[in-house]
Amino acid sequence: MKFLHLIRKNLGRRKVRTVFTVLSIFVAFILFTVLMALRTGFEGGVELAGADRLITIHKVSLIQPLPKSYEADIEAVEGVVDAAHATWFGGVYQDPRNFMAQMAVEPEEWLDMYPEYVLTPAERQAWVADRTGAIAGRALADRFGWEVGDRIPIQGTIWLRKDGSKLWELTLDGIYEPGEEGIDDTQLFFQYAFLDEARQYGEGLVGWYVVRIADPQRADAIAEAVDAEFANSPTETKTATEKAFVQAFANQIGDIGTIVTAILAAVFFTMLLVAGNTMAQAVRERTGELAVLKTLGFTDGKVLGLVLAESLAVAVLGGALGLAVGWLVVAGVAAELGAFLPTVYARPRDLALGAVLVAFVGVAAGILPAYQAMRLEVVEALRK
Repeated sequence: MKFLHLIRKNLGRRKVRTVFTVLSIFVAFILFTVLMALRTGFEGGVELAGADRLITIHKVSLIQPLPKSYEADIEAVEGVVDAAHATWFGGVYQDPRNFMAQMAVEPEEWLDMYPEYVLTPAERQAWVADRTGAIAGRALADRFGWEVGDRIPIQGTIWLRKDGSKLWELTLDGIYEPGEEGIDDTQLFFQYAFLDEARQYGEGLVGWYVVRIADPQRADAIAEAVDAEFANSPTETKTATEKAFVQAFANQIGDIGTIVTAILAAVFFTMLLVAGNTMAQAVRERTGELAVLKTLGFTDGKVLGLVLAESLAVAVLGGALGLAVGWLVVAGVAAELGAFLPTVYARPRDLALGAVLVAFVGVAAGILPAYQAMRLEVVEALRK
């Protein structure tokens, strides 16, 4: 602690240079925080996907429907605990720009399949009993100002009613809370029975199945058994783990992880050059002073530690501010992109990784200049 004043004075010698070095680190860590959050959003909650859940879709494409009768056959497969179906609705609320995920499901089996969608017992009971009832995620309800009991008019874009109308009116029976951070709370679920009995066509068809299995270690074998059940039928299936299913969606955009890593590697490499050059210049400018310190009794280790401490101080100042401001930026980005990337958020482990990188930058930028300062020969240094 007694050297803090000396470190502060040294950093203040070239204020403009120090400020620009801190700013470069500051900007780099803002970028790090935002890119890591966007990576989380584009991956669509891959890591939150249930290890004990499989997704069964039509073998040709997700948009091709499956018979509702498949549910009983899937549940009869050895290793399967339960199955639930969902059907994409694709309607419009007020304005086509108001995109949101809307799915028709069986209320009780869906909530049992996804306990992370948290409803109060009263809301759950109300939804199960209400043929035209629906539930919405907290973020979606806040976005449109919905409250329990509101009537929500949805204009169908895929499914028309038997009377030719596009209007589907739903009653909001509950607002579900995400059971853990990262759970998508921008979705709307309503009763499949209402859709199936009122639509013009497609009666008895569903979009896909979510399958809970007893042993996640046997996921691949159970998936093969499910698909074998419908092999050579008019409607064959393709089953995969929920994580693989979500990852496939993310990969349609590209390998986000590789893209983010490449961008950050370029940014941090450039930043290390800037910070390292700053520290090298600072040591060269103080060659004589460092020699004097050694004559006053400073050991090689103390000189090494002093230079490293200066480098770490610059990195911590810029990095800590960058992570903090980046977290605020992510919160703003999440509010704007919530309808399209509902899982955009700064994960605690990413912030922890950022803290580790701050320390790494400080050490990496300062280690070579510090080593050179440690090896200074007093007589030779005083001659310069």
